[in-house]
Amino acid sequence: MDRIKEAFAAGREAGRALFIAYVCAGDPDEETSFAVCRQLIESGVDLLELGVPFSDPLADGLTNQLAAERALAAGINQRKVLRLVERLREISNVPIVFYTYCNLVFSGGIHNYVKKAKAAGVDGLLTLDLPPEEAEELCAACAAEDLKTVFIVAPTTPDARLPKIAERTTGFIYYVSREGVTGVKGELAEGIDEAVTRIKAVTDLPVGVGFGISEPEHVRRVGAVADGVIVGSALVNCIKNNLGDSERILVELKEKLDALVPALRS
Repeated sequence: MDRIKEAFAAGREAGRALFIAYVCAGDPDEETSFAVCRQLIESGVDLLELGVPFSDPLADGLTNQLAAERALAAGINQRKVLRLVERLREISNVPIVFYTYCNLVFSGGIHNYVKKAKAAGVDGLLTLDLPPEEAEELCAACAAEDLKTVFIVAPTTPDARLPKIAERTTGFIYYVSREGVTGVKGELAEGIDEAVTRIKAVTDLPVGVGFGISEPEHVRRVGAVADGVIVGSALVNCIKNNLGDSERILVELKEKLDALVPALRS
């Protein structure tokens, strides 16, 4: 079953982009994290991007850095992250992509990491700090286990490099819409339409756009040109704003999703 391919195909058939939600696995604790993921699914998220807690998340802004800190402080480790995925697979077939870092993948052996992720129910792997030019071993392991790969295109990526990124990607292309790190922004980045057009000129793969998307109008505008709209920090803030009150976390999260998800269906 290729859940990622099926999800994007369903989105195309419905004439809309997918809503892709990012949260950090285990934030702020194991049980609340499961409830948060369940709320995302129940609120209509099409694809779940799970951040794997890491001590040095260099691609993340403060909001997601603190989420990783909270998860690590709560004792979240690889085994518990995989257990979270297993529990989610008991209630849903929503595609799950790991948003992770090289050290986590390499430390216990690349094939071992990929095999465990696939067995738990993960569908794809986005390794933030691994350029595709150096990803041959990871791509081979993912191919052997039928785990999809996701690679990043940035605003600074030259056209000549796009085919190499597309060649290594089997899930979808993640376009980082602004330079720097993740975080809520008041305005969308410039040039998203042109960037998506550039990427689509060299590949038939779906293109998801993230970084700085936090408002319904952002979602509508990005959804008009991309195959997926990725929202992270705006959702993680619902956790940060209500620490110690799990019920309130879920209420605020639902309110935020009720505002954002329908923007792709209007």
